[in-house]
Amino acid sequence: MRRIFLFLLFLVFALSVSGQTVPSGFDLLNYGVRIEPDKRLIVVLAALEVATQKNAAGVDEKMINTPLSEAGVPFREQLLKDNAALDPELRRKISTFIAQYKRSHPKATDADVIAPFVSMAYTLTPVPELGDPVITNDLPGPLLDVLDFAPLVREFYRRSVISSKLDDYIKEYKTDSDAVLRRSAREMVSELLDYLHTRPKLTFTEKVLTTTTKKGTKNTTLQQVETREHERRFFLVPEKLAAKGTINFLNIRDDYYVIVPPDTDLSFSEVRRAFLQFVIDPLVLNNAKEIAVVRGFVKPLLDEKRKNNPSITPDLFLAVTRSLVAAVDVKQAEFARLKIATEQSRAKILTLKSDDEKKRLTDELKAYEQSLADESLQHLYEDYEKGAVLSFYFADQLKGIEDSGFDIGASLKEMLLAFDASKEGDRVASTAEARKRALATREERKIKPDTRMIVAENPVTTRLLEIQKLINAKDYAKADSDLKLLLTKNPTEPRIHFNIGRVAGLQAVAIEDPEAQALKLLEAKRAYTEVLKNATQTTDAALLSLTFVALGRIYEYNNDKAYAIKLYDEAIKLDDVRGGGYKEALDAKARLIKP
Repeated sequence: MRRIFLFLLFLVFALSVSGQTVPSGFDLLNYGVRIEPDKRLIVVLAALEVATQKNAAGVDEKMINTPLSEAGVPFREQLLKDNAALDPELRRKISTFIAQYKRSHPKATDADVIAPFVSMAYTLTPVPELGDPVITNDLPGPLLDVLDFAPLVREFYRRSVISSKLDDYIKEYKTDSDAVLRRSAREMVSELLDYLHTRPKLTFTEKVLTTTTKKGTKNTTLQQVETREHERRFFLVPEKLAAKGTINFLNIRDDYYVIVPPDTDLSFSEVRRAFLQFVIDPLVLNNAKEIAVVRGFVKPLLDEKRKNNPSITPDLFLAVTRSLVAAVDVKQAEFARLKIATEQSRAKILTLKSDDEKKRLTDELKAYEQSLADESLQHLYEDYEKGAVLSFYFADQLKGIEDSGFDIGASLKEMLLAFDASKEGDRVASTAEARKRALATREERKIKPDTRMIVAENPVTTRLLEIQKLINAKDYAKADSDLKLLLTKNPTEPRIHFNIGRVAGLQAVAIEDPEAQALKLLEAKRAYTEVLKNATQTTDAALLSLTFVALGRIYEYNNDKAYAIKLYDEAIKLDDVRGGGYKEALDAKARLIKP
């Protein structure tokens, strides 16, 4: 029974530390975010995978060979193995369709080829019917080109083994997405919403004019306005057959879909912009009247840019939305990087003794801050050239959000009304010098890719992230060895001691022999104690909170309840810091003092 209790303690603890930057109790569903595989999409992409053609040697080879992620490669192999006995005539019909499509798009990569088929999957009704859409006249051209593939998808579903395998595939998808995608999604959503000081609007209300015939009459009609409420949702769709490094984004009415491989880390990815669009679309719509203020400035710019790039939208609403999305994405990334660098500098400056060393570090931080600002301006310019012509303006306005902490939703109206076209006209020219420096820095990085700002990149953090992959893979022996090697170079780093304790605790779970298990727990206890010994004023409060909880659990396991309560009290004193163990400490203390 004690061993089961030990397992539960460390299982819960291992899960609680996996997302230390996310607030306790953070539930994606509360923010409209769902992580769900889609059976329609799996069936459509699986059908594409069975298409073959004969090569010059007369041997059958696959027609679709998109590069897949680590999770996708073995799944593709299993899928092909499962469908090895597929009816040859069905395979031929699928192959013929794909061959004709590829011939009409000779420059398209395989990732480009499957993109419209991904969109097509979302026009179909759910499995098992996979029925055609009722209305097709408003579908975009690329999607219409592949809509005739739908009958082959239905035939593939009926005549292949996929219908019997689909539930097992879904379980695999969910398991894989929980390992990386869900964690990074929580971090992404938390960071972006913290920056904007807002929450997504999860419902959209529209007023619809309806006409009915008055009861008892034939010709008398009554008109009334009905209020209809729609739920807004943001779907992260893990898909093993999605091309590695490619993100497919679909917006279907009030639902937003982002299709990514299930082992995708969303940090600084294009998924950020898709989620930001989900958040910002209703805010811009609510301020539709104020958009008229920028029309005279925006429309001529869009018309001019469309002469060279017809793909740029002429739509004023979209131009405003995309400009704000671009500005938030760029400025939040800059804000986060500078915050990390500043915290690292503050921690390091406490270890420096001479004024010259401190000045050098301060100068490095200032130079890094300038390089971040330059790079942001270059990114904003690139978005500006793609039609986000208010990206510079909104980036400036966001400084007020950063400083004041006001909700972006409450501030957008003032942002739009404060627009002054006479001040905005010189924006591109005024940033030329900074953008020139940013491009020079990019070129320098190509020549010297290992050149980094000391305050920007923390090698300990980088190494710990690499070791975390070993822990996720349950290679505890290798993780322990690598952590202790890292400790020899950084003997006073609390995070290393913490992870050594954590790995020792996880190893203890698997040990049957009571004496050997006790030794491992002692090793964990000593490592956690070293965290507290080496803590400084700048040590992350969340790390200390988790350390007190971890020690408390070890003492609780060893039946020293009185001291365990004292340790839980120390975690509680640190308050509910983000990523800490406050809630776990409260629950544990309540459990121990319960009569």
